[in-house]
Amino acid sequence: MNPFEQLGLETPILKAITDMGFETPSEIQQKAIPTLLGEDTDMVALAQTGTGKTAAFGFPLLQKINTDSKHTQGLILSPTRELCLQIASELKNYAKYLPQINVVAIYGGASIDDQAKQLKKGAQIIVATPGRMQDMIKRNFVDITNISYCILDEADEMLNMGFYEDINAILSYTPQDKSTWLFSATMPNEVAKIARKFMRKPIEITVGTRNQASNTVQHEYYLVNGRHRYLALKRLADANPDIFSVVFCRTKRDTQAVAEKLIEDGYNAAALHGDLSQNQRDLVMKSFRARQIQMLIATDVAARGIDVDDITHVIHYQLPDEIETYNHRSGRTGRAGKSGISMVILPKSEIRKIKEIERVIGQHFEQKQLPTGIEICEIQLYHLANNLKNVEVNPDIEDYLPAIHKELQDLDRETLVKKIFSVEFTRFYNYYKNAEHLSISDEGGTKNNETHSGNSVRYFINIGERDGYDWRTLKDFLKATLNLGKDEVFQVDVKNSFSFFNTESNHTALVMDTFNDFRLDGRFINVEISNKGAGRGRGGKREDEGRSKKKSQPNSRKQKTIEAFDKAFGGKKKKKK
Repeated sequence: MNPFEQLGLETPILKAITDMGFETPSEIQQKAIPTLLGEDTDMVALAQTGTGKTAAFGFPLLQKINTDSKHTQGLILSPTRELCLQIASELKNYAKYLPQINVVAIYGGASIDDQAKQLKKGAQIIVATPGRMQDMIKRNFVDITNISYCILDEADEMLNMGFYEDINAILSYTPQDKSTWLFSATMPNEVAKIARKFMRKPIEITVGTRNQASNTVQHEYYLVNGRHRYLALKRLADANPDIFSVVFCRTKRDTQAVAEKLIEDGYNAAALHGDLSQNQRDLVMKSFRARQIQMLIATDVAARGIDVDDITHVIHYQLPDEIETYNHRSGRTGRAGKSGISMVILPKSEIRKIKEIERVIGQHFEQKQLPTGIEICEIQLYHLANNLKNVEVNPDIEDYLPAIHKELQDLDRETLVKKIFSVEFTRFYNYYKNAEHLSISDEGGTKNNETHSGNSVRYFINIGERDGYDWRTLKDFLKATLNLGKDEVFQVDVKNSFSFFNTESNHTALVMDTFNDFRLDGRFINVEISNKGAGRGRGGKREDEGRSKKKSQPNSRKQKTIEAFDKAFGGKKKKKK
């Protein structure tokens, strides 16, 4: 039996669920759907963004609509045009086999007359932003005096955006005997006030703990001087070549300035803030969804309601004033059971904020060091090697190969590899060769510093996202394989086809012995001590800083790096047992 059928859903909706590829209901869906399909009741549902809340209220609402009547029976209020359109689109997909149901989206930035015409045709369900809904009511374009269901989606975000008075006014036009369903990630006082005023003994459903962050998100912070924020942001981007991220700033001015600097420096970035027109905003979001933009620089208000899958990182260029806002930000990644990373670029004066956020959201922050220039060169080279290994060969190149072979006939394999990869290495090396060390130490001590002595070793391993790993599952695999404790494998950074991890230096022999001639599903797993010599002295300084000039020569570093990826990506093969 379909797991969704066990929740009480009927055939038309079950067929749509099958078409959409949904297999197992999320926790909020398991708890909310049977309750809402039962007796008409008010409900407060608390769950993080990305847990499937739209389906949790959308499936029951569609099943309860009287398809014989065209009058408006359900109203859904959402904070932004973006989310409004998304909810309407998802409801239409859910109602694929319910052609009698008409869903209309009402939002600002579009023709109010066109939206009024859609409503006149009959709309059993209206999805609206509070501001435009108020306008439609005042113009008598919409009648919500007889609705049966009212849903407040992302209620905390609507109130954070200043819609309290609008929501009060809209709800005053609705009947007292309607069912009100309130869905929210957190429960601030303003949301509780709405619940008390407009709901009657609501059933409360909570997924996780109130205000608790998702456990699919890894929280990290990087201590830097305030003047180095932008340089730190660039290093984080360079150290994650496949980054698909939202970068949060406090003000519109900072948002625009950071985006312009990134674009000038050659990054695929764009700004999203309140000074953009609706058309500009739509173009930015279209490019972001298509992954033509890798770094979306946004203010908190402009980012409300952004619902884009597979965001790998949320970067806090500046921390927000409210902890609840941090929760909303970090909830943009690690959605639908996938993992994500939330990174904070932090001046030392704000270290106390991290400890307060830890306490409220119930998640630990790991202090990490910003990557050095040579570390970034190494990561970029492995990334290039992976891209070359997996590139699809264009058959038309065959006509040109004889001439190419003739031109390169005097180059052996090793020289050819060096020349190809020197292009990428030189670009990053020339930029970073004189770059200063940006990370600063937390002399007051943090949980992370108390856990690790500072004499750690960093390793390369030739498995990554392509093999089905994220930072959580790879850490679990390493702990189990090495028989180490929870905190003895740390700083796990997963790339596409390779990864890095750290242990204390006293575990180095164990790591190297365990992965000597190690196979996983018939494949050799190669572990090497990273060329960047990741042992760090106390206070976060690299142990190799200030050593002999010979060790820092580019040719020496380049040779070691090339040897490492040559071994990992098809150089000398290990002998089979």
